[in-house]
Amino acid sequence: MRKPIAAVVGRPNVGKSTFFNKIVGRRVSIVEDTPGVTRDRIMAEAEWSGCRFYLIDTGGIEPRSKELIPAQMRAQAEIAMDMADVILFLVDGRAEITAADREVAQLLRRKGKNVILVANKIDGHKTPDTFYDLYELGLGEPYAISAANQLGLGELLDAMLALFPEKCTEEDDEDDVKIAIIGKPNVGKSSIVNAFMGEERVIVSDIAGTTRDSIDTPFEKDGTKYVLIDTAGIRRKNKVTDDIEKYSIVRAVAAIERCDVALLVIDALEGITEQDKKIAGIAHEAGKGIIVVVNKWDLVEKETNTMRDFERNIRQELTFMSYAPVLFTSALKGQRLEKLLDTAKAVSESRAMRVSTGQLNSLIADAVMMNNPPSDKGKRLKIYYAAQIGVKPPLFSFQVNDRDLMHFSYARYLENKIREGYGFAGTSIKFVFREKGEKDD
Repeated sequence: MRKPIAAVVGRPNVGKSTFFNKIVGRRVSIVEDTPGVTRDRIMAEAEWSGCRFYLIDTGGIEPRSKELIPAQMRAQAEIAMDMADVILFLVDGRAEITAADREVAQLLRRKGKNVILVANKIDGHKTPDTFYDLYELGLGEPYAISAANQLGLGELLDAMLALFPEKCTEEDDEDDVKIAIIGKPNVGKSSIVNAFMGEERVIVSDIAGTTRDSIDTPFEKDGTKYVLIDTAGIRRKNKVTDDIEKYSIVRAVAAIERCDVALLVIDALEGITEQDKKIAGIAHEAGKGIIVVVNKWDLVEKETNTMRDFERNIRQELTFMSYAPVLFTSALKGQRLEKLLDTAKAVSESRAMRVSTGQLNSLIADAVMMNNPPSDKGKRLKIYYAAQIGVKPPLFSFQVNDRDLMHFSYARYLENKIREGYGFAGTSIKFVFREKGEKDD
């Protein structure tokens, strides 16, 4: 059974993101005293009274705005409402009802959903006179809360749980394939999400930096559960000019940390850049599965060996992650997206693969016979024993006579032999070297 979903909606700057962050328990949505900061739907898992559910934060609804971003934000909020079992309509409890509040209330009444009216920013014991005007919205009794000071949240959440259509169930999401879509701004990350989902799940425009938050989109295909994490484009530090952009970079790095597989999206028309390499390095150092996705391939003029030469250049620029598959896609045309998802699943399985100790030691013994370990001043490296001691990423421990004799080139040789024997496509492999008497952490 699926987890129930609640959506937080309202006009800009009424405290939706502050409320969202308090309920989720971590700083997921960007909080800034600037209307329109939260542009896309942000979905995260939350828990209350033993019930686990999804909470969706949305950009502020400005019903009458004709500008591109506010209009798309409104469309995103409507999608969130359609997904939700319960809608939490936040208003500023200290202010008079605005025309925008009335129009949002009218929109909600048309949806025919379970709606809870929430008067935020009421901090003291005395209820403002404007609070009672909220009954005019025709959405029942308002709940007075202060998200910032965590007042009144328990009663509100109890009311929300009572409106969920079915009892909350514990679900194990450990088997979900979590895919972070990373890369520079404006390389087509959000378009890939939308192409996967078959709907405009994330705002897409030709304005670089449109996606500021990391957005989780769960879905299921052929019996496998996935979570797509669309991230804000990671810019060079010298191009980060305001606090909101800085928060976005932190969010993107955090998304990499919690994913299983990172799709590094690069622009086929630009080719691989220094910034692409830095982003790849973040995912590599984090030990994540990585797929290099060359997007907008449909726009490239091709000759006989165009794809081969392009991949060769990527391999030369990303020598530290030669294990990463390279796929050429077009989100606009839907080219190779099915293969991309299948590859992500395979890479996720590689990260969780284990090699038996007996098989591993047999392989290492053969490798040592084929290529003697290095020596220094008459002392040669000896490998006594090897074992895989971890997964996600695969972690191998080697017991040796002297770790200082393990040259990086020989460690690379051993890694290549392990890959030849067992694959581990798309994932980094980590080694630790112990001397006799030392134990694995």
